[in-house]
Amino acid sequence: MSGLRKPLMLTGLQPSGPLMIGNYIGALKDWVGLQATHESLLMIADLHALTVPQNPEVLRRRSFEFVALFAACGIDIEKSAVFMQSHVSAHTQLLWVLNCMTPMGDLQRMTQFKDKAGRRAMDAQVGLFDYPVLMAADILLYGADLVPVGDDQRQHMEFTRRMARKFNSTYGQVFKIPATCTPRTGSRLMGLQDPATKMSKSDPNADNYVALLDPPEVIRRKIRTAVTDSGSEVRSGASKPGISNLLALYAAVSGERTESIEARYAGKRYAEFKNHLAERVIDFLGPIQKRYRSIAGDWVLLGEILRHGADLARERSETTLARIYEAIGLVTGRQDDRRISSPRGSTRGQPPDFPVPSPARALPKRRNAMGTEETKELSTSATAATNADAECLSDCCVCCCCDTEEECRMEE
Repeated sequence: MSGLRKPLMLTGLQPSGPLMIGNYIGALKDWVGLQATHESLLMIADLHALTVPQNPEVLRRRSFEFVALFAACGIDIEKSAVFMQSHVSAHTQLLWVLNCMTPMGDLQRMTQFKDKAGRRAMDAQVGLFDYPVLMAADILLYGADLVPVGDDQRQHMEFTRRMARKFNSTYGQVFKIPATCTPRTGSRLMGLQDPATKMSKSDPNADNYVALLDPPEVIRRKIRTAVTDSGSEVRSGASKPGISNLLALYAAVSGERTESIEARYAGKRYAEFKNHLAERVIDFLGPIQKRYRSIAGDWVLLGEILRHGADLARERSETTLARIYEAIGLVTGRQDDRRISSPRGSTRGQPPDFPVPSPARALPKRRNAMGTEETKELSTSATAATNADAECLSDCCVCCCCDTEEECRMEE
């Protein structure tokens, strides 16, 4: 059994804002646990982030910040490949192939495009219009067995499935058809100032989320000013969205059941509950912040992580891209020929006439930032939590790069 290939997990996040506690609870925690059972490709979706204006220096700094935070949150850089989307050219190469098969009407019906473009669709950037096609390319390039995702991306997922079926019916079976997955219950946190919308790292109001790197005094202020509801009873319910959201946050950082938290604060006021919640969040993020500070300044390590991840991602994606090019009738280069199982007209045995990416290098053991005992405990805990949700995650392959409900709303 040990010689069997592990199933492949592909997922990612846009560096469109600072990573926040909702990203950890709803995504990163599961990724850490899935490392034990899956090969992992973790993409920093920097190309997707360009659909809205970005400050170049902020985008570059935040991309490196994501790499360090992935490691600080428990991603084992020896087991998982972390890479920048822009470092793997096959994403945009497949984008063009899929563009040539995509009816404009399909993209015009996308909720994300209609919401963002509004009445000024003719003034919208082409990148926003074409966003779902790049997302489909991300998904289909790797033939992943699992791509963890929130439940607010079904429209883009259905588009990806249609494109895969259309390509396969025209050119033969090249793409694995991705399947949807409902996320585990309780994995979504809502905004602190607007509990009717999902907590989002790209929210222009920073008080609406708790960032993973927020200092203690900022966390206390954000929790203290978080929206609650009329009355003073600390209990969850449909009529109390504000306090229900704070109870969900308390349960997520403490590991307690909501019912036991409600019982402890029965008869107590919101202020006392919020003070205790703030300290819980500070204690929860403290170890992550400590590990981040030990990693973030090591630019050599961060560069090694990205080079290692890009090598692995290129190896997989170029194999798929070569099969696609052969299927649609493009003349393949010698490098592509080596990656096709049974190419037509290929010239085997000859050296490539252009540089070939070097094999993926194992990262130096001395730079393994995940070797601490506290990180091993974090990984073990996350694995146990993930195993409990295995029924939800089985046979899934969906995209995960959207950040806000507005970007990727489900309703037609």
